[in-house]
Amino acid sequence: MLLLDWLTPWEFSPTLVALFAAGAILFVRGARVHHVSAVRKALFWSGMVLLYLSLHTRLDYYAERMFFIHRIQHLVLHHLGPLIVMAAYPGSAMRAGLPSGARRWLHRFRASLVGRGVEAVLTHRILVPVLFVFLVVVWLLPTVQFYSMLDWRLYRLMNWSVVVTGFLYWNLILDRRPRPPAAMSPGGRVISPIFTMAPQMVAGAYIALTQRDLYPLFELCGRAIPMPALMDQSIGGLTMWIPAALVELIGLLVALGSLMRLSGKGRLPARKRRGRVGMAAPPAIR
Repeated sequence: MLLLDWLTPWEFSPTLVALFAAGAILFVRGARVHHVSAVRKALFWSGMVLLYLSLHTRLDYYAERMFFIHRIQHLVLHHLGPLIVMAAYPGSAMRAGLPSGARRWLHRFRASLVGRGVEAVLTHRILVPVLFVFLVVVWLLPTVQFYSMLDWRLYRLMNWSVVVTGFLYWNLILDRRPRPPAAMSPGGRVISPIFTMAPQMVAGAYIALTQRDLYPLFELCGRAIPMPALMDQSIGGLTMWIPAALVELIGLLVALGSLMRLSGKGRLPARKRRGRVGMAAPPAIR
């Protein structure tokens, strides 16, 4: 096929196009008035392109008919794409890109009781990581996977749920501030990827190593690429087992860098600083 054929949406979604266009316009407008480095711009646009290619091109056709391509798609939607976009820290630029009236409304909403409640839920240090793992594993249950691949509404819900939880999770992990104002402590941001990585690696290993076809739907509907069912399943499991874990490892290393930077600047919580000072310099004996 020609390149244009590959870029043609398998199923056109005006909502998705509108959301991508709104995000891009806000970032461009905000970058004109708010300093955004070339590295941040490159990260933002790279992540946006990866997400768009995974959601709204011919790749979606193959993701519906090959298990391993479906897992690669979710690797981008859940891990890599949101991580790269959030590594650009686009929030400040996108807020600056809002019209003045919208910025004032957003400021009032965040200060209101409802706004504080919504923000507390979307940045909850336990709920968000749990959802991040749950909404990967639950869609892999054979029965759930069967119906979600047949019903276009469930299929879109599946894809959008992993994208949204990906953004929420990496928003927490890549935060460079101490707590408060950050929702998660610097140490928690280092530890969290370990706990979220483990169940996904276990699920990926089980899928890769099992010797029975867990997802016969792909055989029933016809695979887009001639391949034995167990080979397709094994590659998909390996994709979840190793590359997804490596992406989380990158997030962990970024969080570790933030912890070391905050520690070097003395911006860790006072209790931890006092503990370190006490250990380093015990009181002199008179």
